Amino acid sequence: MIDLHTHSTASDASFSPADLIALAKRKNLKAIALTDHDTTDGLAEAREAAAKYNIEFIPGIELSARFNGELHIVGLYIDEKNEKLNASMDFLNSARNERNKNIIKLLQDEGLSITFEEAEKLSGGGMMGRTHIAQILTNKGYTLSVKEAFKKYLSPGKIGFCDYERLSPKECIELIKAAGGIAVLAHCHYLKMDNDELTEFIKNLKNYGLDGIETYYSEYTFKNHSDYTKIAHKLDLLESGGSDFHGMYKPHIELGSGMGNLLVPYSILEKIKQKV
Repeated sequence: MIDLHTHSTASDASFSPADLIALAKRKNLKAIALTDHDTTDGLAEAREAAAKYNIEFIPGIELSARFNGELHIVGLYIDEKNEKLNASMDFLNSARNERNKNIIKLLQDEGLSITFEEAEKLSGGGMMGRTHIAQILTNKGYTLSVKEAFKKYLSPGKIGFCDYERLSPKECIELIKAAGGIAVLAHCHYLKMDNDELTEFIKNLKNYGLDGIETYYSEYTFKNHSDYTKIAHKLDLLESGGSDFHGMYKPHIELGSGMGNLLVPYSILEKIKQKV
């Protein structure tokens, strides 16, 4: 069993990179990718821990693309020393930081007791995200869970929503490819398209260099998995997938097994490695 979509404290999860790998060992995972949001800061620590525990490690990243909705591109086997990648990460993290300040100001204007310093402290020195803001709202009793905080305050149309500058899907894919990586469309159901629309959309992304799509994901139904597998085969794309583990910030998602229905076979990784 493998997991090719996970997060650590380097972005918006509660496990440090080393603790994530230790958990992977306890879960008997054969291979794991760390794919933090718009940052590679946790890769060195995770790689060292993976060597210690004799777990195959895949350096990765998850990029948020400009889109009317949520569109994320996962990069696998990236070179985190790539200059173009690092320059783009500096730009994106600066934009995200300004977004976080604006979100907190919007919440403060509505009378909610929250500060930038609180969210910064909760991030533990990693990249601050909306998840940290949602956790503070939950800790202070404004919501019962991080999920409710997003739904009530931080989603599009809500009082605390604020967008930020992102790369286009084409730019995300080209950046991953420039860093020597494999570009994979994450959680396809987030796009909220029917199968015909999705197939055409993914076909366009393939023209930009997309290598694969996530046919395995914690929230997929059996039908989702079946439909996306068929699309991958039809378009001659690689299959990938994982739990999207965030630790305590998504307590219903377990590393490797998602909500209990996830099983990503090692054969998926073998095919990916053939293209690296």
